[in-house]
Amino acid sequence: MHYRSREVVQVRRAYDCDVLVIGGGIVGLSTAYAVSRAAPGTRIAVLEKEPGPARHQTGRNSGVIHSGVYYRPGSLKARYAVRGAAEMVKFCAEYDVPHAVTGKLIVATERDELPRLHALAQRGRENGLAVRELGAAQIAEYEPEVEGLAAVHVGTTGICDFTAVARHLAEASGAEIRYGARVTRIDRRPDRGVAVLTASGDVVRGRVLVNCAGLHCDGIARLTGDEPGVRIVPFRGEYYELARPELVRGLVYPVPDPAFPFLGVHLTRGVDGGVHVGPNAVPALAREGYDRRTVRPRELAATLAWPGSWRLARRHWRYGAGELHRSLSKAAFTRAVRRLLPAVREEDLVPTAAGVRAQAVLRDGGLVDDFLIQRAPRAVHVLNAPSPAATASLPIGREVARRALAELAAQGR
Repeated sequence: MHYRSREVVQVRRAYDCDVLVIGGGIVGLSTAYAVSRAAPGTRIAVLEKEPGPARHQTGRNSGVIHSGVYYRPGSLKARYAVRGAAEMVKFCAEYDVPHAVTGKLIVATERDELPRLHALAQRGRENGLAVRELGAAQIAEYEPEVEGLAAVHVGTTGICDFTAVARHLAEASGAEIRYGARVTRIDRRPDRGVAVLTASGDVVRGRVLVNCAGLHCDGIARLTGDEPGVRIVPFRGEYYELARPELVRGLVYPVPDPAFPFLGVHLTRGVDGGVHVGPNAVPALAREGYDRRTVRPRELAATLAWPGSWRLARRHWRYGAGELHRSLSKAAFTRAVRRLLPAVREEDLVPTAAGVRAQAVLRDGGLVDDFLIQRAPRAVHVLNAPSPAATASLPIGREVARRALAELAAQGR
């Protein structure tokens, strides 16, 4: 919807900023940081509807600095994750953010997973990573309580506090950051700029808009007047915490199913010393549906109205049924964990905070499997940036900033 009413939003020649970022997660704040580094003096404003930064995907993930081993060689995910992991470790060290380079194991527990595990090791090497393939007896060198037929060790995987990273990016960017600023309307005029109306009645005017709204990015694109061609379908990731964290030294993952962007139930020792187990991935009934009770009928209706949602469900109903069963049955979830960690008991798993993945789905039901960034007149939209976006946030931010500054230059600033 494109609002042009003078009574609602009016774009004027007086601008509040040059680059107006919507979204105060790690990607939006990294973009603001990158703009300030690439073009000092550029006026930047960030609008975030929450009272602080990183309240959704950034602050609710497992805190893993991904190595880039999973992603298709040459893809943005592969290039930005490998580069971003090294940069993230350096950033954390520079700003004294809690972090560690732990390495991780990817473990095959069934014979039919062995070819996929070997292919994953080859993919890691193609992406420039040093990986070590292990036999069953060698797994205990890294994780004495983990059992499997074979494993791959990736040494560059790490952990950090991404919320702290986001806070430092916000401060270092020098941007004007407005919290509690939920966007309700946007007036984009290619010959002038953009004006954004917030729920509180404030109007913020910028020359170029950058949409880093995560779970709501497709809606912001449509408010701008652009059809994104995808819809965000939210998937809730349900986690447990391990009551006996001594069972796990570091990070342990199963061999992922290449048909899905989800990595399966895994074990992650965080910077606080606790071990997260999960996530289970089930459709959420709201964009911010962090529990089963949260249902927003309008958002759910929009998801169900998108043809891709039904095509995705028909194509992958068996996988979805398994995820739902593990969501409803703690015993089933425990069995999935025991494939990697036989010593775990059901009472060892304590429910903890869930996250929601903002997954872009195409009209034909296909899952967008790479980062998706689109440039439009006076706007840049980040339309798919789930995991490993936190890891890759510094390179993503530079790319989004490059496009935003190019649009600014094209419009003559």
